[in-house]
Amino acid sequence: MTAPQRPTDCLDLLNTGIWFQNLPELLKNSLLQMSAIRPLASGEHLFERGDHPDGIYAVIQGALRVSGVREDGKEAILTFVEPPNWFGEIALFDGQLRTHTAIAEGPVTVLHAPQKKLHRLLEQKPEHWRDFGLLLCNKLRFAFLALEDTALFSASERLVRRLLMMSEGYGEWTGKSRRVISLHQEQLGMMLGISRQTTNQILKNLESQGIIARSYGEIEILDPGRLRALTGGELKIR
Repeated sequence: MTAPQRPTDCLDLLNTGIWFQNLPELLKNSLLQMSAIRPLASGEHLFERGDHPDGIYAVIQGALRVSGVREDGKEAILTFVEPPNWFGEIALFDGQLRTHTAIAEGPVTVLHAPQKKLHRLLEQKPEHWRDFGLLLCNKLRFAFLALEDTALFSASERLVRRLLMMSEGYGEWTGKSRRVISLHQEQLGMMLGISRQTTNQILKNLESQGIIARSYGEIEILDPGRLRALTGGELKIR
């Protein structure tokens, strides 16, 4: 896929996301006009925990791994951010330091809307704070679901629910889902706080039932209906 040259080249992709799709047209145009395209090499840090806020981002190509990393290097993976998701809005609201680290998982292209330009826009059009609040609320909704999963569900149930969430873009995509998730099983276990051995056993069991297939760095969902049935059929983010 050819990398976009201008922010306006990203419009069709961004409109496949529920948040951006529902923005007022003037706000969409303002975001594109103030933004710049930024490529990242594999393993490059977009920002790190403790960095000063510099605006919000949309992933245009590739995926970013959002993690918490201790001083001793131990990593906890929170999520993977993929097109056309926007992120980084927490620091837009409170102006505090970055809460987590975002790392390119392979080559990545992001769209960057700078903090100062966003604040200038919001000073002129304060009614748009609500639009950015909705972006933040979707992340909060997912965070509550993840906490609930940890408290109420077994490791196997949590893994199935997370695979389904990822296949549907965490509720952000419109009119699509995907069958192949680019993810190492060790990373999946880290996201859920499950050991590598337990993760492997759960995936092996799903594979033996013909629900998924595994290959290096990928998990393919062969039967989305049966996968959803394992969640009780009621999992929804929005």
